[in-house]
Amino acid sequence: MKVVNYLSQMDKDKCIGCRLCETICPTGAISMFEKKAVVDENLCRACSKCEDVCPNEAVILVERTEPLMVSADVDTVDEAAIDELCAKADLFPEQMICACTMTPVKEAAAAILNGARTPEDISVMTGIRTGCGIYCMGAIQRLLNANGIELKPPANNRWYKQCLSMWDIPDDVAKSNPGYFIEEDQGIYRNKIKGGERDVE
Repeated sequence: MKVVNYLSQMDKDKCIGCRLCETICPTGAISMFEKKAVVDENLCRACSKCEDVCPNEAVILVERTEPLMVSADVDTVDEAAIDELCAKADLFPEQMICACTMTPVKEAAAAILNGARTPEDISVMTGIRTGCGIYCMGAIQRLLNANGIELKPPANNRWYKQCLSMWDIPDDVAKSNPGYFIEEDQGIYRNKIKGGERDVE
């Protein structure tokens, strides 16, 4: 969940059409029109990434006339379906998927079960990826993959690759390094999820 108080606007006189802002936008709010960047106010989540990356100071953040509350309502989705999707992705529903917006995994799962098919869709619906945009990306990809969605990064947008976790370590590596207790940790985690626990201790 995120409260969005601002939105990005482009100064067309300063915009040089470099497309850096379009590439970095986590919600796909920026597109090019007549070689100038244009912001879709309905999609902008005021992450300020476009402002940070613009080489010509063509981006300004302006206050919205009314704050925008962005969240995926977990009550619109069956809790068992959320739990099942989270378990497939080896995530607890109550753990934080995005520390920047303090959004739990269950909210991202609800967004997916309500139709989100890309990280951009999830960002629009929940506000996650509009902070650092790095650490939540791995878990987002795991949730989408667990729902049977094959991800294809857009040509004009940079996605951070999935972060390495204990679930990505090859079995032979885990077996040959018993001192790291990878298999034991995976077993403990999965048993807790299967046992119906919804949060990390």
